[in-house]
Formats: sequence, C-alpha cells, structure tokens
Amino acid sequence: MKAIALTRYLPIDDPQSLMEVELPTPAIGEYDLLVRIEAVSVNPVDTKVRSPKPQVEAQPRVLGYDAAGVVEAVGASVKAFKPGDEVYYAGDITRAGSNAQYQAVDARLAALRPRKLSAAESAALPLTAITAWELLFQRMPYDSEHGGKGKSLLIIAGAGGVGSIAIQLARRAGFTVIATASRPETQAWCRAMGAQHVIDHRQSLAPQLSALGFSQIDAAMNLADTVRYWDVLGELLAPEGHVGLIVEPSAPLHIGDPYKAKCIGIHWEMMFARPRFKTPDMAEQGRILARVASLVDSGELRSIQQESLSPINAENMREAHRRLESGTTIGKLVVSGW
Repeated sequence: MKAIALTRYLPIDDPQSLMEVELPTPAIGEYDLLVRIEAVSVNPVDTKVRSPKPQVEAQPRVLGYDAAGVVEAVGASVKAFKPGDEVYYAGDITRAGSNAQYQAVDARLAALRPRKLSAAESAALPLTAITAWELLFQRMPYDSEHGGKGKSLLIIAGAGGVGSIAIQLARRAGFTVIATASRPETQAWCRAMGAQHVIDHRQSLAPQLSALGFSQIDAAMNLADTVRYWDVLGELLAPEGHVGLIVEPSAPLHIGDPYKAKCIGIHWEMMFARPRFKTPDMAEQGRILARVASLVDSGELRSIQQESLSPINAENMREAHRRLESGTTIGKLVVSGW
C-alpha cells in the first residue's frame, strides 16, 4: 500500500520530511478494524511529532491521527462493525497512523461517521471532538446537556480545531461562550461556530471582559499557551471555577494562590491517554464519536472543515503541515483521496 511516512525528523521544507513509501497492508488484531482510508486531517500533534529532532527511524513511521474511511475487515472479537461500514476515528499515537491507504485501528476507538457528512467533512472531527468533549464534560465537571446553564466559559483560541467544536458543544450545553480570536476572519469564524462574544487574545483580557459585563468567569478552556494565560486566568476565574488545559507548559506553573485560595479546579486533557494506556474505559472514545455523529445528523453540530487538499500524497501532506505551522489556519485542514 501507499503511505506518507518519515525516517528522519526534518523541517517541513525538506522534501524528505514526509515521503511517499510502499508498505505492507497492516495485519489486524483481535479487536481491530482494517480501514481503507478516504480522508485524513492534520492536527498540531502531527507537526509536533514530525518536528526536527536527532533520532532516525529504522522503519518508515506513518503519522496521522484523524481519519474517515471504509471497513475492509474486522478482528475476531469485533461485534459492532462489519466490512463496508463507513467509520471515523482519531486512533492511537502508539500505532501506525492514518496517512496510508489502509490502517489497523482498535474498533473501540471508532464509530460510524455522520450520515450527513462526506468523508472529508467527517475526518475533520474526531480528534478535536474527543478532546473538547473529554475536557469539558469528563475532566471538567459539566454535564453535556445542561451543565453550562447560567455559567460563562472563556475559550482561548476559539478559531482553532478544538476551539471550533468546543464553542458548539459549550453553547449546546447552555454556556455563555466568550471566545478569543485576533483577526477579523477568525473572529467571524468564532461567531459562526456560536460564540456570543469574541475578544482579542493579543490584548489584555480583563478590560475586554469587563466591557462585556463580566467581572469574573466561571470556567476557561486554554487551548493555546498554558503559561502565557496562567496568571490572568487565575485572577479572572470565579471562586470554585474550573480551567481546562491541553498544551504542555513551556515553564513551571505556580499552582498556589490565587488558584489555591479560590479552590479552582485544574483539569488536563490528552485524548491519546485512553488508547495509549489501554484504560478500562477506552471504548468511551467510540461512544463519544457516536454521540457526535448523532448530533451532526440532527443538525446540532457542524463539521469544522475549512480547508482541503487532494489527493493524499507527500507534497500535499507537506503543504498541510506547512500551513498548520504558519499559525494562520482556521478550523481544520483535510487531505482526501488517493
């Protein structure tokens, strides 16, 4: 099968940073699906894994942690899927990724994709939807149906992939959503996703929130720079508030006052934790994606695909990484078709 892979970790402008290779079609295990890949999307984790470092891989390493495709075969213990099913998933960072014509993935991480969406539109959702859902509704203590009623939620980096779906999920749960974005086009995107208010994260947050009538906020999702916004969120969050984080800190964090004084809950989310550590509730990711698909099909959520490239080849994958590393992408970028 064709695959886009690396053996060395190089800057994206190097033609050898991502190369087209021929690999065997993967064998599947007892709980696996063999999926014929139709579309993939690119996430910050792809660029971080690929970023320059000294080690060399003995065998080509395939990246890609979002996919939509068709089931070709199922493992002996798989009961929920059959060949021909159209599925979507984010996969497992410890296994070969989705930038290949075929991928073996644990069936517990997958779900039937939304009926109303194309493969490309579906591929834009899994990693971001799981991240936002787990963080807001499982790490932070809010019910997915009505947990935000009467509460304010600040989402830093609302126009990114996770922010785009988090805005939608939070609005549906009843939150008053204040998103941050710095450009007219990203501000417009946040409003299109459902944010009631949009402020500029390049400017001081407190005066902008005060001008909107918010002297404090009940909860925050910092989806950008953990260290940069740490102190200001400690001041802005209400007593017994909550902050959700997804980005590894670039420096040590002071987790005492005001966080301690206010009893602010600090919640980390890493969507690969369940598959990486084979947690007993690993199948929860498949259940989340099934719920997201139902919400898409009922018109309560929309795909966050904003850009697309075709076909899936080394040149387009390098271009997708290049665009993501520029920091100017909105929503999700999808690469589809072989």
